[in-house]
Amino acid sequence: MNDEAMETQGFAPAEQASESGAPSETGANWPTGGAEWQRVSPSYAWADLALNLLVMLAVAAGLVAVLIFGGDHVPPPPYIALSVVIVVLLINALLAFRRVRAIGYVLREDDLLFRRGILFERVIAVPYGRLQLVDVTRGPLLRALGLATLKFVTASVATGVQLPGLRLEEAERLRDRLVELAEARRSGL
Repeated sequence: MNDEAMETQGFAPAEQASESGAPSETGANWPTGGAEWQRVSPSYAWADLALNLLVMLAVAAGLVAVLIFGGDHVPPPPYIALSVVIVVLLINALLAFRRVRAIGYVLREDDLLFRRGILFERVIAVPYGRLQLVDVTRGPLLRALGLATLKFVTASVATGVQLPGLRLEEAERLRDRLVELAEARRSGL
């Protein structure tokens, strides 16, 4: 897809690499065809943080209940587990915003390139011709923030790609564009 076609579909034109050729951000060394990584909404970090903290707080509450109702002779493992949960809660809170900044996508000529991860970066290329379903989902928290998750079902069971944290309008526009591209690629097969 050329820059002009992307502009007519409401997508920003691809930007050229820097003059030095050095990667400017994580994932910049992946072959994107000169296109810039599109990032998800920074507001998604709050949803990510809230969901992760709820899970960790539920675990911590369970451990606290064991400590309270365990009597006077509680062995050391629950104390150690509670300390580990608290440390994980803090690390999770510190990394939530960086984790969301690492999520991105690029529409290339033949596929959608999707990336996520800080320490272990995962990059997935989803060929347009393999897309079977593109779904926009919104839970209560994402709906309150005006965000949505774009889910892709492909011919491969192992490729469960989800692009979370998109603004609703962007998710719907991207869904429509991907369905259009998928139909065009399948008809050309």
